[in-house]
Parts: sequence; C-alpha cells; structure tokens
Amino acid sequence: MSALQIDAEGFRLDDKPFRILSGGLHYFRVHPEQWADRLRKARLMGLNTVETYVPWNLHEPRPGEFRMDSGLDLPAFLDLAAQEGLHVLLRPGPYICAEWEGGGLPSWLLTEPDIRLRTQDPRYVRAVESYFGQLLPPLLPYLATRGGPVLAVQLENEYGAYHQDPAHLGHLATVLRTCGIDVPLFTCDQPADLAQGSVDGILSTANFGSRAAQNLVELRAHRPTGPLMCSEFWIGWFDRWGGRHVVRDASDAAASLDELLAAGASVNFYMFHGGTNFGFTNGANDKHTYRPTVTSYDYDAPLDEAGDPTEKYTAFREVIAKYAAVPDEPVPARGDKLAVPGIRLALSAPLLPHASALGTAVLSEQPMTLEELGQDFGFVLYETTLPAAGPALLETRAVRDRAQVFVDGQPVGVLERENHEHSIAFTVPRPGAVLSLLVENQGRVNYGLGIHDRKGLVGTVSVDGTVLTGWTNRPLPLRALDGIPFAETVASPVGPTFHRGTVDIDVPADTFLSTAGWTKGNAWVNGFNLGRYWSRGPQHTLYVPGPVLRPGRNEIVLLELHAAHRERTVGLRDTADLGPVEE
Repeated sequence: MSALQIDAEGFRLDDKPFRILSGGLHYFRVHPEQWADRLRKARLMGLNTVETYVPWNLHEPRPGEFRMDSGLDLPAFLDLAAQEGLHVLLRPGPYICAEWEGGGLPSWLLTEPDIRLRTQDPRYVRAVESYFGQLLPPLLPYLATRGGPVLAVQLENEYGAYHQDPAHLGHLATVLRTCGIDVPLFTCDQPADLAQGSVDGILSTANFGSRAAQNLVELRAHRPTGPLMCSEFWIGWFDRWGGRHVVRDASDAAASLDELLAAGASVNFYMFHGGTNFGFTNGANDKHTYRPTVTSYDYDAPLDEAGDPTEKYTAFREVIAKYAAVPDEPVPARGDKLAVPGIRLALSAPLLPHASALGTAVLSEQPMTLEELGQDFGFVLYETTLPAAGPALLETRAVRDRAQVFVDGQPVGVLERENHEHSIAFTVPRPGAVLSLLVENQGRVNYGLGIHDRKGLVGTVSVDGTVLTGWTNRPLPLRALDGIPFAETVASPVGPTFHRGTVDIDVPADTFLSTAGWTKGNAWVNGFNLGRYWSRGPQHTLYVPGPVLRPGRNEIVLLELHAAHRERTVGLRDTADLGPVEE
C-alpha cells in the first residue's frame, strides 16, 4: 500500500487525488473470530478505510504488563484489514473517550491522588511515553510508509473540549515521531473546539453529525487549505441505563452524508459497526449526574451489534456510489441466529458467604478505593462491625458507583451515585453485627474533567456521626468463577447470588441472551463475560457471539444482585431487544 500525502488541495495517494471513505470498527468490541466478516462488510458498503481506537487500559492493565494477544491482537486485525484491501486510521490515544471505561486511560494512573490526566504532569507523561514505547514498535511494519495499511495516526482525541495546552499536544506528537510514526498525524475536535485542540503543522479534522456545509465552513475558516475531513460523522448514538434506545432515521443520515460528500470532504462514520461493551468495559458520563452507558454499543450503525446490515447500510451504500466505485456484489445477508427458550439455571451459590473464593481480603483502618487495591473492574466487598444495637444512620462521603448494604447478611438498602445518595437508615440487631457494602464500579467516566473517577468507597463511612474503622476490603474482579461451589437449591438465597445452568446446542450461531424477569447483574457464557444486564433497560438482551458457543453442552452463569427470576430461567433469542426507541 502507498503512503498518504497531504497538500493544499487535499489528500493524495499514488500521486492521485484520494478521498478517505472510512468507518469506525473497534477490534476490542468485536470477537476476534468475527473481525474478517466485519471488515469484508465494510468494503462491500463502499468503504476504502476503517478506523479504530486503541484502549490503553486493556493493553496495559497494570504498569509494565503489556498485552497484545487474543482479542487485543491489533497486528492481526491490521493484517486482516490489509487482506481485505482496506486502509486504516489508527487512533491510539492515549485518551480515546469512545464511551469506554475511563476513556481508555488505565485505572492505575489514579493511584496518584493528585495526578492531572491529559496534561504535562510528569507522572502522566512518563506513563504515556512508556505505553507508546510498548505499543508502537510492533505496529511500525503496518504503516503505509512501509507498505502497510495504516494511512494516518490521530493525536490525542477531542482535546479542545478538555483543555488548551499546545505544549502537551506538541509533546505527544514528538513522542509519536520518536517512536517511529512517520505517516501523517491528525487531530479531531468539534467545530467550536478546533482552536483549542489543534497543533501547528498537524491536520485538523472536525466531528459532527449534521449541518455538514456549515461545519465544513468552520473547519475551512480554521484551516484555509488542505483536506476537509469529518473524522467522526455521527450517524447514531449510544444508550444509557434508564434511558431509551437512541436511533437516527436512515434517510436523514444519508442526506447529511450526501451533503458532506458533495462538498468534497472525506469521512469516517462513527460508527460503521459499534459492537459490544463486553464484561465491565462500558464507560459513563457525569454532567452533574452520573450516567453509566449500557452494554450494547449497537450505536444504530450500518452494521448492527450482531454484524447484520441495517437500513443505513443500504442507504449509505447508495450515497457512496454517487461519488466512488462500490463493489459489484449484493448487500450481505443476515447471519444465522439461534433461539432456545426456557433454559433453567438450577444451580446457585450466594456471593457473600463465598466471597473468599473470589478475592483476597486487605485490611485497613479506612475503606480503600479500587485503585488503591490494584483493581480496575468489578466489585469490592467492604466489611466492618457495628458498635451498638438499635436504630442507625449510615453516612458515606462518596459511593462510586452503587453500594448494596447488608447487616449480618440481610439486605437493608442500596446507595446509588446516580441518585446522589449518601446515607441510609436501618436497625442494627446486635452489638458487633457485621456491616457489608458490596460496591460496584458501573463504569469510569469517559468524558470531561470527570475522568479522574476513583471507584469504591471514597472517603470515610460513619454511623450516627462516628467514623467506622477496621475495614476488610475484598476485591472481586470476577475474572474467573472457578471457585464458586454451585449446588441445587429449592429457593434462591437472599442477596447477590450466582445462578448456573446448561444448554445443549447442535450448531453454534449468534444469539441474544434474554434476562427478562431478572433484576440486575452480569452474565457469562462458557466463561465469557457478556456484560451487564439491568431490568430498568433500555436493553433487555445481551449479544452472544457465535464463536463463544460450542457444539454440545454450554454453560450460562448469571450473577444476580437482587431478585432472581421466579422460575430461574433465561432464553436465547434470535433477535435483539434494545428497548423502546428515542429518535
């Protein structure tokens, strides 16, 4: 593949004018055995390029522990893109937003109590330099200057919406160049933030979803010459728990795309294929009220969460065909789906009595945050004793993000950050009763100053004005469930409980796990963490990639935090239920 050139008129490739027709496709949100399928469908829609972020927090989960294997095998993803004849726009951050946990910044950065993320704070800069020093060398053969698919690399991400610090952006550019990145660099910002987020000598691009002509005028006013590009053309949106499933009319989005391409601009759809926030990886927003993002990242994109073409796929393909050659092949058909109703989860195990099998306790005078415990995702079980019997008022400084409160194992209430809750009243049955708080990290904030988002019990906890001390802090990352002693029970135990069942499958295929009748928790299939479910919606099914299943017996486990389904059953459906829509 050839290197991309930027001149006063626009992009050039092979010494010919070139328009980037790209779509967002995050390898870390898609099962690796499905990468090739999604890339093929990108080409068939008429795209010549795909874009991906790179999540620092997955690639370096602990300082110096670098991963690029399995679902994080970015070189393998780039190889597949090249085999499909697609170019790549690489967005390595270090901050990515992406509605991803912490905007991709690893939680261990927050062990420094006063660290200033996304600035020239030496502690942050050293960590970024170390990360890029591990990430980038294996990717150098994939740069277009060396015959690979990567045409350009993004510098930071929407920095103008966060801060104005040209020295920091300039330093990041120097780090990228020092690490061997010799393809063009670019920044992306919303039009109002272009001045704050741009760097002299680096291509500025804009992010928007409508009013293309007006937004391109603003981009041109900021950069009088060079290519016009929308690096995030928003054709859908993400969902939050308790909201509705956000959709955008296909004809409206196609008309905006036509306006954009008619102006001669290049484009990157955000998203072409959204995928899924598997496990505990969803982010959150906090504009005075904390709002966690749901598990599905369907994004109302041209390819839906299961990789099937939507109405937008056909509409965009028709618009693209007016400006570029589109493969003379039919729109891909919908993939096979699996449906199995009434799968009983007959075995169970309560969490609280078996917590010691899932994490090692750490003792401290005051509660420790997840970051202090060296934990990124999941839960922490905090326990101490209560000094006296009788009515009591429990007060916390900050719960991040949701605490279930128990006294001697009996539930007495819930404290939710989303509802700005800090206190709860209950009756203590005896002196020395055990107070337990099971605190869930529901997703670190991924946008704005709120990214300094430490989790767990932050600060002191008091009862009737007396600060409680002598805490047991037990991390429960739930990376493996091997130590759980499942057994048959007639009735579900009180409180958070694991439920297990099996289903026999002849031919594996994509499916959707229905958790109707359950309340809140996480689901695993064959040990693969599908993500969170919550009866408040909007989504009521979890996507199960076909490669997660196997011929024969398959295991399903739910961690139900509250009330189990009366019959303790789940179902596999052949269609998704992402909830009532908001247009």
